[in-house]
Amino acid sequence: MIALSVSALHASHGGCWLREADGTRTVSKGDAVMAAADTPLLILNAPLVATRLGYPDLSGLDLLELFAFVHPARFMVPTPGGVARALGLAEPQGDADVPRLLQEAAGALLETCGSADWPEREGAWTALQSLTRMRWPWAALLTGRIAKPPKAERWLFTRLPEWDESAEPLQPRQVTLNEADVLRRLEHLTGASAEQRLGQRDYATQAAFAFEPREKSGQPRLLLAQAGTGIGKTLGYLAPASLWSDLAGGTVWVSTYTKALQRQLRRESRRAWPDRRADGSQPVVVRKGRENYLCLLNLEDALQGGFAGRAAILAQLVARWAAYTRDGDMIGGDLPGWLGTLFRQRGIASLTDRRGECVYAGCPHYRKCFIERASRASAGADLVIANHALVMVNAARGRDTMARPTRIVFDEGHHVFDAADSTFAAALTGAETIELRRWVIGPEKNARGRRRGLSARLADLASYDEAGAKAIASACAAAERLPGDGWMQRLAEGAPFGPLEELLAAVRAAVYARDESGGQEAGYGLETEAAGLDGSFVETAQAAREALADLRQPLIRLGVRLEALLEEPPDWLDGPGRARIEGARHSLAWRIDLLSAWEALLERLGGPADPQFVDWLAVERSEAREFDIGVHRRWLDPMQPFAKTVLEPAHGVIMTSATLRDGEDWDEAVARSGAPHIGIAPRLSAHESPFDYAAQAEVLIVTDVPRGDIPALAAAYARLVEASGGGALGLFTAIRRLRAVHGRIADRLARAGLPLYAQHVDPIDTGTLVDIFRDDPSASLLGTDALRDGVDVPGHSLRLVVMEQVPWPRPSILHRARRLANGGGAYDDTIIRARLAQAFGRLIRSREDHGYFVVLSSAFPSRLLGAFPTGTPIRRISLEEALQRVAAHASENAAQKREEVHRTL
Repeated sequence: MIALSVSALHASHGGCWLREADGTRTVSKGDAVMAAADTPLLILNAPLVATRLGYPDLSGLDLLELFAFVHPARFMVPTPGGVARALGLAEPQGDADVPRLLQEAAGALLETCGSADWPEREGAWTALQSLTRMRWPWAALLTGRIAKPPKAERWLFTRLPEWDESAEPLQPRQVTLNEADVLRRLEHLTGASAEQRLGQRDYATQAAFAFEPREKSGQPRLLLAQAGTGIGKTLGYLAPASLWSDLAGGTVWVSTYTKALQRQLRRESRRAWPDRRADGSQPVVVRKGRENYLCLLNLEDALQGGFAGRAAILAQLVARWAAYTRDGDMIGGDLPGWLGTLFRQRGIASLTDRRGECVYAGCPHYRKCFIERASRASAGADLVIANHALVMVNAARGRDTMARPTRIVFDEGHHVFDAADSTFAAALTGAETIELRRWVIGPEKNARGRRRGLSARLADLASYDEAGAKAIASACAAAERLPGDGWMQRLAEGAPFGPLEELLAAVRAAVYARDESGGQEAGYGLETEAAGLDGSFVETAQAAREALADLRQPLIRLGVRLEALLEEPPDWLDGPGRARIEGARHSLAWRIDLLSAWEALLERLGGPADPQFVDWLAVERSEAREFDIGVHRRWLDPMQPFAKTVLEPAHGVIMTSATLRDGEDWDEAVARSGAPHIGIAPRLSAHESPFDYAAQAEVLIVTDVPRGDIPALAAAYARLVEASGGGALGLFTAIRRLRAVHGRIADRLARAGLPLYAQHVDPIDTGTLVDIFRDDPSASLLGTDALRDGVDVPGHSLRLVVMEQVPWPRPSILHRARRLANGGGAYDDTIIRARLAQAFGRLIRSREDHGYFVVLSSAFPSRLLGAFPTGTPIRRISLEEALQRVAAHASENAAQKREEVHRTL
């Protein structure tokens, strides 16, 4: 193998290493910056290296960009070890070996481009011509290695397959599942030679209850199933689900909260269903919201000049990926999560449909659209893997008639309440109103890319239908009164324009006037109750409500004209045009509902309180910078609308989780299922974890780390990670403390060969951070809520969980209202125990796992100890004692590994 003879640079918290013609040497950060400024260097993950060096303008030959070009849609952990394994190279033994590895990896990738059996060759030469014009750093090195094909390569948009129309799915047959058949299906999924798990068998037979015929309209069969870690609940519910789908010919939806579980479900489902049926259709489909998928029209605009500079290079690499992707999923799919962070995540976001501007059949790529393909495939699928938000949004908006499931499994069921809370919320904010303005009117001045208003999207209707044209013109005129570009600046200067900006200015003034934090919340958002507002505020709110009504009325008239157009279509309205009009109707209905919700929210300001809702005013801030202002409304109990829109139409629903109930008490779980709102009593099922927690885990409550003492907190984290030899997951309740601790200990740990990564510090997306953590047993990871129950790292890579303090709920206005309505302090305790249980659940994921769960709390309330599994040893000890126990366990593990290696040899 030939290594690339280009100088290579590696930088970590442990130092910097530069490899040149005369070998590898350690250099200072200043020398590394000087070398990088003089000539392009070979590096791995430029944003991360730039952060390590404190040199944000770093650029060079980023190996990750080359990998994305050569092997699009191929998974790789973006670390030196991950690169080595992906390319079949020897892993580096230390930081000093990394620059040589980078040269060897670059050589291997360039050599692949000259190979006759390169599987991703098609389209590479054409993409390289564009990248050469953009002066992509790798282009010069690739030019002589990728031969011009004898025949012109097909354009990306001609290579993508088209989806076919299909008939409406038939209603499923009414079947009753036999317990013996369910167990036989479970045995088939687990494998005949697999260990028989009694808990899993019992779980599967209980899950079959939800697939029995419904006895009464509006009364689904609802099962709440608590399944401890290790039960095998995924295959436990897939057994009756796959059997029911086979016998009834219907579709089962499995809804999750995290993308990690979606990926796991996709893998597990292959045991029950093949990737493709004999007719080429998909029995299993992954569904997400539209904003997760690549929009081909946005990509075409980007490739044809809509993007400039580095963003244009990103568009070319995404186009390479689009030709090889499985399903076009850009967020959590097979697009490398690290690709967006190389070019700033906004580039990825602008290639998806985040603004609701889809023109449906009016798009030239409609028949190849990834979103439409997934939607149609789900109609005929046996299993649809979705997320809680998509299931609820579809039910609430009625947007996707092909996506209304009758049999649903809500995995990660403890998150259904939170998902419903977000789905059925209303927020009249500056950011939301400016998006609505852009959707109606079109692009702002100097806006780049494709931003088309109603007039452009419905030009053919406007030319054909006078009433429709007038409605569009009236809507555009009304939208001019919504906030536009520069609204935040105008508010800061005291010069709001229009009734909505005047309302936002009044909100801002009221929030700051009522702020009682005394400056302690600097950098964080501020809020106040939407109560006791003065007359001038109420008048301003009503003027804003009238402006919203002035916009809603012409949108309603436009919707009526679109319906008339479909009922009596003109000669020029063909099939694609009809589909586009249908899409426009759905988009209108969504925004009409949104405007109605905003009007209702404003109408109540100054009036009597509605006990079903919680309303407040807020100024959103980050790092002391305001980024949004608005009025918010949440349901006091969001399971009320959830029950009506999701549960009531369903026939069978399972809500399952390892942390569904609080200890032995089911009352809270039943209340948070929505069942009481439709008058049903769910079946309750509990299955204890098979793990021996008494032997596999310990909870250590450290009592001598003073709360609020950042140096002491950082020292405790560093010493615990050192004692464990890495493999630590550190969980924080505040980003400020996370950053402070990371800044104090990262260099120290790196010098000991213990890499430390952190959310909100490293320029790496959360999914990739978890991949890196899972991949390296010596690495540790610091994070916040997203890591508390979204991480599945079985094995030696996770052997220590450290929480900086008890995860108290944030004392927001919304939380205060729910606390008062649900038992005061007992409500808080239920939330905290659930959070502790979810965090503890990261530690023991298999029978071979062992580890410690450490809470750095001098006064951990005994009433919260019920969060931990029965039998788990719990000790209140000093930091020194905790370090001794963790270090002793690490030494024992190391000795066992040495013995295993010795036996192997």
